[in-house]
Amino acid sequence: QVQLVESGGGSVQPGGSLRLSCAASGSIASINAMGWYRQTPGKQRDLVARITSGGSTVYADSVKGRFTISSDNAKNTVYLQMNSLKPEDTAVYFCKADKPTRWGTTIIYWGQGTQVTVSS
Repeated sequence: QVQLVESGGGSVQPGGSLRLSCAASGSIASINAMGWYRQTPGKQRDLVARITSGGSTVYADSVKGRFTISSDNAKNTVYLQMNSLKPEDTAVYFCKADKPTRWGTTIIYWGQGTQVTVSS
């Protein structure tokens, strides 16, 4: 099992910044990618940013140039630095970890989510 604990959410004015953290613990060996997703009421959970164990990153078009995903392997933690926040960034942000199995499948783990509210 893998446990993911997010922190760093909160309320901020438009144009402000927040940094989310996701600390992984448990059976974290072989995790090959982690990412941040966000969800608003009544909508699906969408990718925000993803980083592989090799350091490759992917971003949603809506956050490119404003958000940066990074990882600290020594701390087993992934970060999402969010700058120039907009009201439309308001959502619950979830951390996700992908762990391939020896049978060719991937186990997906989710954190509990952290609320980000951007409002004046």
